[in-house]
Amino acid sequence: MIAHFQTVHIEAGCDEAGRGCLAGPVFAAAVILPADFHHPLLNDSKKLTEARRNLLREVIEREAADWAVAEVSAAEIDQINILNSAFMAMHRALDGLSRLAPAFVIVDGNRFRPYNGLPYECIVKGDGKYASIAAASILAKTWRDEAMRTLHQQYPQYGWIENKGYPTEAHREAIRSFGPSPWHRKSFRLLPDEVRLELF
Repeated sequence: MIAHFQTVHIEAGCDEAGRGCLAGPVFAAAVILPADFHHPLLNDSKKLTEARRNLLREVIEREAADWAVAEVSAAEIDQINILNSAFMAMHRALDGLSRLAPAFVIVDGNRFRPYNGLPYECIVKGDGKYASIAAASILAKTWRDEAMRTLHQQYPQYGWIENKGYPTEAHREAIRSFGPSPWHRKSFRLLPDEVRLELF
């Protein structure tokens, strides 16, 4: 059951999207929900259809007490690695909160880099347990999917409108045929039979 983590302090839920992709930015969101917020469809974004994610995105952006979405580019990921990039994206999202200052941060997963001295808790599968993390997972996912649809218009050969940059067989075949785009993460193993592709 999706619940609020606590109501004593203003809590910001954080989650990221796109960490396992071969191309595109990693996105993160930070969401502060009203204490009485409830929506029957709210859940981990991975358990929702695209239509329900988009519906909930509208609800969250309209009804959240505060929210922000941020990204870290593929070039930055190549410079500082994907784990540090996920932390950076979450920190940037927290920086983007403009209406309320959180007193506590809850994060999906088991690792986080402390943010401005705020107390925090990492919660494995938290996006299926707590409302603010679920809301953050939906915003991060929908914003990233939208960004990948835009990039698809520039590089349609990779099928990003469907695979969103994830390592599907068709995506990897396109990399094999066309080489990596400027939006591919060159520090990742883009093809399973190569250690890495060199920067162009």
